Amino acid sequence: MDLSALGICAATSSCIVTQVAAGLISGFLLFLVAAGLTLIFGVLGFVNFMHGSFYMLGAYFAYAAYAATGSYTAAVIAGAAGVGALGAALETSVVRRIYHADVLLQILVCYAFILIFDDLVGIVWGDEFLSMGMPSAFKRAPILLFGGVIPPFYLFLVGIALAIAIGIALLMQKTRYGKIVRALADKPGMVAALGINTQLVYASLFALGAMLAGSAGALAAPVRSMTAGMGFAILIESFIVTVIGGMGSIAGALVAALMIGLVRSFGSIGFPLFTEGLIFVIMIAVLVVRPQGLFGRQVREL
Repeated sequence: MDLSALGICAATSSCIVTQVAAGLISGFLLFLVAAGLTLIFGVLGFVNFMHGSFYMLGAYFAYAAYAATGSYTAAVIAGAAGVGALGAALETSVVRRIYHADVLLQILVCYAFILIFDDLVGIVWGDEFLSMGMPSAFKRAPILLFGGVIPPFYLFLVGIALAIAIGIALLMQKTRYGKIVRALADKPGMVAALGINTQLVYASLFALGAMLAGSAGALAAPVRSMTAGMGFAILIESFIVTVIGGMGSIAGALVAALMIGLVRSFGSIGFPLFTEGLIFVIMIAVLVVRPQGLFGRQVREL
């Protein structure tokens, strides 16, 4: 524990700006993964333990597309779309058959896919660490703000992640699709009785959740190293975000993800050996005070 270093940082504008920027990047990327997870769990009631693998595959799909085209835009689209298509295929072939199964069975099936995806990544791309590298469009001098250093790529990531967050909110609140999804979360039998193809909605929602995780992996590829198994760490963090924010709450996922990102950023200064522990302390504190999470409600069983 180094509270003196944390105090010095808190009194220095350059340190605050730098750490806030790093925390926002981490938080927004974590939000994209957690948003997909909370959508899938909140509506489908499915414990998607393989969600971290979607993040990993999004990064590798983006890496392959970038190597082939040299375009970061194409890489992000390939990562998001490729994982979204994979999610739709998994939902229609496997996942929908275990929606009503015991949670332990759901976790075992997901864990099997985690091992399969990790092995496939090792076969295709190898076991060594890979890096996409910074796209040429972002190889510019960093922006100085109050003495702090902000890489241009950080601003791009924040802008894109924020735009996606707003897009998800509008989709869920302002569109007919969003109304159907919210109705399914409460009264699936009534929605089916109205003649709506609920299986198609479930498949599209699972694909959307997978696509969000894939887009996070693709967006983070230039600044994160890639290796088989990289999805497990962000999976645990995503579940923590979902628990803190509240099951099924997109707003809660955003607040919780940004909170964790900032705690991790500043905690690495004041509590370098206990940064991970701080995140779990926050989760425990929230659950003691508000068991359903910050924005959560009691989740029904399908």
